[in-house]
Amino acid sequence: MVWVPLSPTSSDLRAPLRTPSTTTMSLEWLMDWSWSLDGLRDFIATGIQSFRDCDATALVAVACLLVLFVWYCYHVGREQPRAYATVNALMQSAEANGVQNGFVYCHSPECVRCSHHDGLNQKLYHNLQEYAKRYSWSGMGRIHKGIREQGRYLNSRPSIQKPEVFFLPDLPTTPYFSRDAQKHDVELLERNFQTILCEFETLYKAFSNCSLPQGWKMNSTPSGEWFTFYLVNQGMCVPRNCRRCPRTYRLLGSLRTCIGNNVFGNACISVLSPGTVIAEHYGPTNIRIRCHLGLKTPSNCELVVGGEPQCWAEGRCLLFDDSFLHTAFHEGAPEEGPRVVFMVDLWHPNVAAAERQALDFIFAPGR
Repeated sequence: MVWVPLSPTSSDLRAPLRTPSTTTMSLEWLMDWSWSLDGLRDFIATGIQSFRDCDATALVAVACLLVLFVWYCYHVGREQPRAYATVNALMQSAEANGVQNGFVYCHSPECVRCSHHDGLNQKLYHNLQEYAKRYSWSGMGRIHKGIREQGRYLNSRPSIQKPEVFFLPDLPTTPYFSRDAQKHDVELLERNFQTILCEFETLYKAFSNCSLPQGWKMNSTPSGEWFTFYLVNQGMCVPRNCRRCPRTYRLLGSLRTCIGNNVFGNACISVLSPGTVIAEHYGPTNIRIRCHLGLKTPSNCELVVGGEPQCWAEGRCLLFDDSFLHTAFHEGAPEEGPRVVFMVDLWHPNVAAAERQALDFIFAPGR
């Protein structure tokens, strides 16, 4: 039996070479590591020498800045998020302190502007469902959309138009409206200009006897005095005041688009004394247009809506959307007397009849 040596396999050929290669790599790695340590040591030494060479004043300044930075980071980290004050919150705060809000003396917890709460959308949706059960869902698409997405509308609106309570989508937006927007009611009010003016003058005589006669309300302003005499306040008739202006009150019943049994409906006489400025603010909704019939309009009186100024004229109506940022002022001389307008809220011309009926139901006073 003959033994024949086998030729070496490929694995046998590679085996003797593995150890020298590994040894070589380990030595190279150790040398590189040594050189890295030398470089690191040199870098640290250079940094220490540079630090020693620095001016002492500069070092003190750097140390102070570092301490301030650490203190700032600590202070910001422990600070609680700050809640942003809303218009309604400011109103509630002022009311709690006995200070009147910027619009009327308000003592009712049901005030649509002053007691706005987080659950309003759920309440509105419940009212809409109740209305639909009694009547119909037909024509309610825009109202349903508005209630469903109310938070997005109110928070994402451009700053020039931000209704505080309710925004109805897809309505044409403009600061001012032409007289033809509600032509019948505008013409009716202007024809009765003298009637309304006479009843105002009778009321205003009482100011000579006391500072604030019964029925008048004083509103907070940055300067001057702003008085209002409400016939209808947030959809509620003020009987005592209506009895003192019977012809003007009856006139409201003849208007076709006057907002009546709805918290967004108001009718009042508004008086600005010379030197008065009304702070910029937004109205509660865009479903209405506000009509001002000029009763007394001295010079240097102006209304600014959405950045656009307009002047009143006696016996003429001025229509505007008060959900836009707006202000008014009377810079006339004291001897010119007050600026007086009769104010009434009318439906936005693009709110359909079925929508008006539903909104009256949803926003009925006390609902």
